[in-house]
Amino acid sequence: MASSSRRFSGYPRPREGPKTTSSYVEESNPVLRGWPLVVAANAVNWFPFLAKTIWTNAKFGSIKDIPGLDEYDYCFHPVVTPLAAAADGSEASRLEVTPELFPQQPELLAGRFYSATDYHELYKSEKLTPLQVARVLLQLNAFCREAWADAYQQESVLAAAKASTERYRQGKPLGLLDGVPIGVKEDTEVEGYICFYGQNSGYRNPNLAPATKSLWPVAQLQAAGAIVVGTLAMHELGSDITGCNPRRGSPKNWYNTSYYTGGSSSGAGSALSAGLIPIAIGTDAGGSIRIPSSFCGMYGLKPTLHRTHTMKSSICVIGPLAATAADLTIAYRLMTAPDPEDAIQSAFAPSIPPSPSAKKRLGVCREWIDQASPVVRESTAKAIAYFAEKLSYEIVDIRIPYLREGQWAHGAWALSEAVDHLRSRLGERAFAYINHCNRLLMTAGDCTAATDMIKYSQLRALLMEHLAFLFKEHPGLLIVTPTAPEAGWKVNPGDEAYGVVDGNLTVRNMMYVWLANSTGCPAVSAPVGYAEPEQGEGKVPIGLMAMGEWGAEEQLLAWAAEAEEYLNGVLEGGRLRPKDWTDVVKYAARMNA
Repeated sequence: MASSSRRFSGYPRPREGPKTTSSYVEESNPVLRGWPLVVAANAVNWFPFLAKTIWTNAKFGSIKDIPGLDEYDYCFHPVVTPLAAAADGSEASRLEVTPELFPQQPELLAGRFYSATDYHELYKSEKLTPLQVARVLLQLNAFCREAWADAYQQESVLAAAKASTERYRQGKPLGLLDGVPIGVKEDTEVEGYICFYGQNSGYRNPNLAPATKSLWPVAQLQAAGAIVVGTLAMHELGSDITGCNPRRGSPKNWYNTSYYTGGSSSGAGSALSAGLIPIAIGTDAGGSIRIPSSFCGMYGLKPTLHRTHTMKSSICVIGPLAATAADLTIAYRLMTAPDPEDAIQSAFAPSIPPSPSAKKRLGVCREWIDQASPVVRESTAKAIAYFAEKLSYEIVDIRIPYLREGQWAHGAWALSEAVDHLRSRLGERAFAYINHCNRLLMTAGDCTAATDMIKYSQLRALLMEHLAFLFKEHPGLLIVTPTAPEAGWKVNPGDEAYGVVDGNLTVRNMMYVWLANSTGCPAVSAPVGYAEPEQGEGKVPIGLMAMGEWGAEEQLLAWAAEAEEYLNGVLEGGRLRPKDWTDVVKYAARMNA
């Protein structure tokens, strides 16, 4: 996967960035909850200088002071496209998805979750049918109702399940995903469903209507026979990473319900950890796939920018979350079929799995990793030692410049995009329909000037050139960090009334994920440990993240499979399942006995 062995469009000039140091300094943003939050959310509308004060305190205006940025070109859209190696473009459109490539895990494996292959084999053997599974899920979804934005389209779900059941009866299933239940985050179009973006589904706006067709990545899974059993809840507007949704109810983290799922793909983390579905589709503009995967003990892939679909964003992507590394790979391969109506997405060459003889390298930025909590550092160190000692990965010490400043720039950019998307969907009165947290955040985000965006783009260019330098110096490099520096985010029950704005903890928990969004690189999160809880019952999952070169998704997925071997076979106690994990197969068998 080295850049020297592949052709790219838009590849950055490999240039080492300045030598800077990074140490953790807690941010100084005020924490607002309860009535102080309500007052502040209303005050910013009446006193614009308050919004500017919040913006300045978040250091969004400090990027212009970085010396030497004028040497870098503007980079508003970090699109780096791997191109087909063959001059005639004859390279395969996508890799195969067949049962023999994704065997079932051992029946007695500790903490075993059902996979797509499990469902496929049950259907082939006629022990269950897709219709039986769909019927039981429509009932079980009430057990996990906060995870779903809309799980009430029974007619379409049952129709798809009946069609799948008939295909299996005839011995003609469409493939491994035929009849497998999945969920899709509510900001992604699914035919017949409304995209509410985490807002109160009781609110009706003329601009909101059921989608007339599914977005390309979702449609590819449906074309393979997957059954969308509902749309999954999210943190309102995707603006924070807890999953706390005071107007709709927050999805539960079934490993420990006194901890948040993470967000913004909160419903995906909840439904996966509950065992209801093996695969979910999420979006990720600032860790929104990877943080819920980490907090809920799942696998999550943030693809290269525009790899699955060209979005109206320079930081957001659509990608899969899954209960197993194999299902993450299956979903990714199907989602990335070339879309003939998307010139950018269809230009991507398929990601190439690493050669067995390829040199394997993990890049470790120690000053960055050392900023994590002790329990996360311990799990990270043990997993990295396994990769080095048992799987022959070379550990390469690396450095990355302007880690804090880059995160500030990404945060401001994300809020600016969020403001534009909100107004595009709901019009100029859009701020009247969002919760108190988002009134505060969106009003502050609205303060960003074009001149600041230019400086953010130049800092992005600096970071991309530095990453290109690292990938050239160390072919096959995967940059490894914790997914989040803390083992979960503790629930404050009072926050269910109005929500919470804790910019300090948000910034801290995003300290590793933002770089892949800002630069367009792919990254994957895999569970590698568990921490004793500080509140509630149940151990809290810990995730490890690897970020690769543009187009290196298959290399990352292979790494995730190796991390899964560590979790299942090396980690003391192996993989854990939540105490209230739902055995869908058992429920379906009982219902139809």
